[in-house]
Amino acid sequence: MEKVTSNIRHLRKHAGYTQAQLAEKLEIKRSLVGAYEEGRAEPKLSTLVNVARLFEVSLDELITADLSDPTYKPDAGQTGGGKLRVLAITVDQDDRENIELVPHKASAGYLNGYADPEFIEELPRFRLPTLGSGGTYRAFEISGDSMLPLASGTVIVGRYVEDWSALKDGTPCIIVSGKEGVVFKRVFNKVKEAATLRLHSDNPLYVPYELSVDDVVEIWEAKSYISSTFPIADISLDKLSSIVLDLQKEMLKLKKAE
Repeated sequence: MEKVTSNIRHLRKHAGYTQAQLAEKLEIKRSLVGAYEEGRAEPKLSTLVNVARLFEVSLDELITADLSDPTYKPDAGQTGGGKLRVLAITVDQDDRENIELVPHKASAGYLNGYADPEFIEELPRFRLPTLGSGGTYRAFEISGDSMLPLASGTVIVGRYVEDWSALKDGTPCIIVSGKEGVVFKRVFNKVKEAATLRLHSDNPLYVPYELSVDDVVEIWEAKSYISSTFPIADISLDKLSSIVLDLQKEMLKLKKAE
């Protein structure tokens, strides 16, 4: 945490704040600011997020870069195919990160509010102890039948991915993009050679397609799911897709008959 210590001190002085003024802005005790700057205490994650947001630096820069170095140049916004920024999160009373749930009806609003702490604060939130404490998690309600046998309405819990180029082919992910919105697909990594992701559905009725990384906002690697629908036993994915297709045809017939 040596760089964090020096960076907090540098950013405070560069902005012209006293320790008391910085403490007031961060809503912490002045003595804590002094302890952070002298290396006698380590800031909580929520405090680091607030510091990064206040001084408009990425969390990665705050932790790993020497911001006092006059030759240091901030990253243009990407590293290894991922976009560096401060994630808006919520924490519980013990300063543990929550899992915020993005319902399907809030997906469109998420595109505008993903970086807005007030928007994230309004989302439902919960915790899953089985996920452990490593990483930041968010949950998304999916819709449609493109990822059968996971039914529409299933909640996918994903871990935030910083380095998109490190994703392994076939990894199931929630992808947030300006073009597609919030989608759940298997990702095939073409970041380094073509600056794209190839997105595949588990339902063979859906054709794979390419998505430029320039259009991608966030990627969350699927780690768990919550569903009130139990999988049908002894049925293949092809058979399940066929059933869905038959139902869709019947619906079209009914609409034409009206």
